[in-house]
Amino acid sequence: MCGILAVLGCVDSSQAKRSRIIELSRRLRHRGPDWSGLHCFENCYLAHQRLAIVDPTSGDQPLYNEDKTVVVTVNGEIYNHKELREKLKGHEFRTGSDCEVIAHLYEEYGEDFVDMLDGMFSFVLLDTRSKTFIAARDAIGITPLYMGWGLDGSIWFASEMKALSDDCERFVSFLPGHIYSSKQGGLRRWYNPPWYTEMVPSGHYDPLVLRKAFEKAVTKRLMTDVPFGVLLSGGLDSSLVAAVASRHLVDSEAARQWGSQLHTFCVGLKGSPDLGAAREVADYLGTRHHEFHFTVQEGIDALEEVIYHIETYDVTTIRASTPMFLMSRKIKSLGVKMVLSGEGSDEIFGGYLYFHKAPNKKEFHEETCRKIKALHLYDCLRANKSTSAWGLEARVPFLDKEFISIAMSIDPEWKMIRPDLGRIEKWVLRNAFDDEKEPYLPKHILYRQKEQFSDGVGYSWIDGLKDHAEKQVTDAMLMNASFIYPENTPMTKEAYYYRTIFEKFFPKNAARSTVPGGPSVACSTAKAVEWDAAWSKNLDPSGRAALGVHVAAYDEKLNAKIANVPNDSPQEIQVTVEKAAAVV
Repeated sequence: MCGILAVLGCVDSSQAKRSRIIELSRRLRHRGPDWSGLHCFENCYLAHQRLAIVDPTSGDQPLYNEDKTVVVTVNGEIYNHKELREKLKGHEFRTGSDCEVIAHLYEEYGEDFVDMLDGMFSFVLLDTRSKTFIAARDAIGITPLYMGWGLDGSIWFASEMKALSDDCERFVSFLPGHIYSSKQGGLRRWYNPPWYTEMVPSGHYDPLVLRKAFEKAVTKRLMTDVPFGVLLSGGLDSSLVAAVASRHLVDSEAARQWGSQLHTFCVGLKGSPDLGAAREVADYLGTRHHEFHFTVQEGIDALEEVIYHIETYDVTTIRASTPMFLMSRKIKSLGVKMVLSGEGSDEIFGGYLYFHKAPNKKEFHEETCRKIKALHLYDCLRANKSTSAWGLEARVPFLDKEFISIAMSIDPEWKMIRPDLGRIEKWVLRNAFDDEKEPYLPKHILYRQKEQFSDGVGYSWIDGLKDHAEKQVTDAMLMNASFIYPENTPMTKEAYYYRTIFEKFFPKNAARSTVPGGPSVACSTAKAVEWDAAWSKNLDPSGRAALGVHVAAYDEKLNAKIANVPNDSPQEIQVTVEKAAAVV
């Protein structure tokens, strides 16, 4: 994952300004430690910090068309770049970089080429002939991008807020699936899938079609010229990513360079749910597994650095980012530069435990749409920034454009949690990979109940964070929180503590407005809190806050109710879950 910074329309084009751009771009060097680049044209600057994944030897940025009149700085991966090159036979390519196609596509198709890109990306492109520029972000917002405005009339774009917050009067998070055109003078949405309207689909559920679409999403992300692996928590999503990657790795180009044994990585407190489950999956798949431990105190000690890198004060995101941040450092130390991760599945399939309470398929589907649209503010932000902090790239196959299109066209009646039919959360996905002849995973892993990452690394992690915040924030401080922080007022001592750290690094009003707010239970949107009256009294983002649903519901003793479930059917496992939940 790279870091980009673009400043367009500066009044000042002196050497001092150039030095300032270099200084600000350097704040993104953790994202791209392999090389730095800067292109200046009159009053425009395009800077780049490179993490070399594809074509490490010649793909330095910014990138150009043949006569260098079109300049582009890109953060991302274009998985279909070889197919796109076939459509650009009349163009001369200088590098093997997957991102170089962007400059040539613009030459060939103008501004309307973005939907042709299959990948994750944020880019800024300058046309020096017309002195115009465009900026665009991928469909879901897997890669981060911010947009700001200087007092001198300049427009800024950066991968992270820290590169523009000091020099911009106002800045915002650039909307996913949008393009900004200086020629047309504003933002417009280039990504317009049917599900975006939130109309309830009526598509047929075909498990084999869903399975093949996901396998395709995983295999295309094996495009790499550097060592890689899979983040494996032992839950359904990461286990499926690992299972598919392991099955298809032997036939990939990556295997010829790095071998056919997949590397997997897991982090947790000693004895945490994820560690045991991940080890079991790794043994089953035959991966080279790496298990990392951290203590609650090590996590607490890293909080300030984590918040600086992920640029949010959202409680859920910080809880989950900290273990991922610590693990990423360990992974990078092994020489690995790219990992596959399982983000996005819960949003697409209604995997969070609060979906058990969805009153009907319409509300179920609308909530999944809201969750996908907000991913760039939560899980995508976490997965990208906590790994990029150490120069590690995370790829997310569940957020493949084609896979989302297929999954979101399914009649949501199939996604609804139906204990009477043996359907637990994400049943459509589990069932798609329930292959008796060639099993992808053991049954009890395939039907393991959802654990949010911050819970799965060890329940005492969240409890330890709350205890630490209790010591740092007094009752009086929390009582007066609405006066100190009138916007997105923190409602708990933990939230207040994170907010104080965030404000220290990012004190401007514009910075705090980039972070979402509102009530939530077990990662729900504010709208879904209305599904259960009891939830409004227990607003906590942990999965254990889904009272009556999560088998641990803040009582770890109940883990035993499902911990020893053998290779039973999904219906039998669901009955066990229901019985355990009924005890709460």
